[in-house]
Amino acid sequence: MSNESGTDRRTLDRRKRNIPVAIERRKANASEKRRTSERRRQIDPTTCERDYSGEEIAFMKAMDQYKRDNRRPFPTWSEVLEVLRALGYRKVAEPTELPGLHPDHPPAKG
Repeated sequence: MSNESGTDRRTLDRRKRNIPVAIERRKANASEKRRTSERRRQIDPTTCERDYSGEEIAFMKAMDQYKRDNRRPFPTWSEVLEVLRALGYRKVAEPTELPGLHPDHPPAKG
């Protein structure tokens, strides 16, 4: 098919021309995005980025796996306890004071 100037459009098809691209962004960014999304999946953004212990990482990975396998984005506390037990945790010591605010100190108003 020819246009008004008499040239065939197929010879001008840009898709067939071999024009170098400065950066192949899709491939370069895809692996980076996978790495950051994998890391983001393991880290609760409310805790800020910090160095996690091996136990913490194992727990976060186990919870992430449980949520994906069971399609449960917000597991119940009973489900969290099931995951902890599956990791091998058992109550073997007497309870201690919970971390955080002491009961004698009221929470700050804000």
